[in-house]
Amino acid sequence: MTAPRQIIEHVPPLDSIGSCRAAFIRRIPGIDVTTEKAKALALLEQAHADARAKLGILDWPLVTAEQVHGDRIAVIDNAIQHDECLSGYDGFVTNQRQIALGIYVADCCAVYIVDPNTPAIGLVHSGKKGSALAIATKAIEKMAQHFGSRPGDLILYLSPCIRPPHYELDFAAQIRDQCRSAGLRHIHDSGICTACDLESYYSYRAEKGKTGRMLALLGLV
Repeated sequence: MTAPRQIIEHVPPLDSIGSCRAAFIRRIPGIDVTTEKAKALALLEQAHADARAKLGILDWPLVTAEQVHGDRIAVIDNAIQHDECLSGYDGFVTNQRQIALGIYVADCCAVYIVDPNTPAIGLVHSGKKGSALAIATKAIEKMAQHFGSRPGDLILYLSPCIRPPHYELDFAAQIRDQCRSAGLRHIHDSGICTACDLESYYSYRAEKGKTGRMLALLGLV
């Protein structure tokens, strides 16, 4: 008998910190998502909620972004009581506990940023356009400005995303280089290409735009 596929991908470099919960929700088997984004997300909503329940964060407000392929970072420095989607943003930083930050991806990179000292966290959506706009380093700047985070203390993780030869640009490498230049020393990359493993991940490029979305989750305990 084949073992059931695990849909919750843990993030060991962040799990070991102890002050945050981090996970990457993979492709959900058995759900036909060969449709446009909004319908696909509606089909995946219950499975994503089930995954949040297994992670023990279902009762945390889920904050997501509109994800317009820009570089605007929302600063969340007050408590949030209900689920919310922030219009016009592609990422967020916060020092608030028990809020689940969520980014949906299907080839773009979800960049997790954790300051274990403040503590504070950031989560951004960075694909071709976002990486060209250096959105990850802009999130790092926001964490420094608003929470006093020091780049050398930050721990960064890059989710599975599309990579060469399946894509003409290596934006994961671009993100790594930008963050090193910003002073980060603790950079971890999953190294996984979404287009290489369609059993585990959705790929917008490989599936011609008709596919689901993985969900990156990050929150302070």
